[in-house]
Amino acid sequence: MNLKRIQDAAVAGKKVLLRVDFNVEIEGGRVKENFKILAAKESIDYLLGKKCKVALISHLGRPEGKVDPNFSLGQVVDDAEIILGEKITFVPDCIGEKVKNALENLNEDVALLENVRFYAGDEKNDPEFSAKLAENFDFFINDAFSASHRDHASVTGVAKILPSAAGCRLQEEIAEMTIVKEHPISPAVAIIGGAKIETKLPVIKFFEEKYDYVLVGGRIANEAIDQKIAFSEKVILPFDFIDDRLDIGPKTLEKFKEIIATAKTIVWNGPTGKFEEEKYAVSSNEILEAVLASGAFVLIGGGETLEILENGGAMEKVDFVSTGGGAMLDYLAGEKMPGIEALEENK
Repeated sequence: MNLKRIQDAAVAGKKVLLRVDFNVEIEGGRVKENFKILAAKESIDYLLGKKCKVALISHLGRPEGKVDPNFSLGQVVDDAEIILGEKITFVPDCIGEKVKNALENLNEDVALLENVRFYAGDEKNDPEFSAKLAENFDFFINDAFSASHRDHASVTGVAKILPSAAGCRLQEEIAEMTIVKEHPISPAVAIIGGAKIETKLPVIKFFEEKYDYVLVGGRIANEAIDQKIAFSEKVILPFDFIDDRLDIGPKTLEKFKEIIATAKTIVWNGPTGKFEEEKYAVSSNEILEAVLASGAFVLIGGGETLEILENGGAMEKVDFVSTGGGAMLDYLAGEKMPGIEALEENK
């Protein structure tokens, strides 16, 4: 993959639209997770060092193309300033005169534009809306790996209009994903949990072919059992449970931990039980301890899995934490990644 990179782009002094992923959980007006916001810092710092005028664009939640104060990115400004160490000017729109005026008045601060999904044109990848997003800018940088499996105006539409490149974090995500996808050190173990077997099945099948073991828990394990989905002996489904299959049982957990202890490469996406309730978080928490003790190269992704990491104080203890959940699964399963394809040199 030959990506156009921010480091090679002629961005000095330009007005740059930087696609980030600030789709974070907010509670009581405060950001509950710093990780996704902090992931944008390297690209922001790089662009500011090049004397660029930088505007951040992101979605938040699912406002379904309508203005909804509950999904306003204005809520994240105070915390984002602390996390990024930058003064942020909030712009109550993502297109038009308000954006133009904000860019003209930027000094050493960064602009954060309002939720791009307040416009239905984003998810529809409407060309006219893409043009409106682009019109105030000279350059587009995509640094949102977690949104790059979407063919949206703020991901791919703008990239077709403006000179574009991959941000620092996006490059790092692709490099780390390529390692675990194409060059895992054996024994290689994948841990796949959470819900929605239809979305997780392609990645389970990928790991079944490439890895030594695939440990499956969470609701998807129940769905696989109920649907009588056939796997090879590499795929280990639970064989005992807690209560009404709300967590894997102690015998399954011990088997999983034995396998994890042998691993040299571990990829983990999704909890193995209903971890929101303490009683059913046992397996996920013990698996985290086993993963940390394994000495393997560890890559973890998915919002719920990151919550397990954060609760366990382990964000800094694994080799790579991906910002992507669905994007991580799609990339590893070989699905199309429109946001990345739009940044390839021959595009």
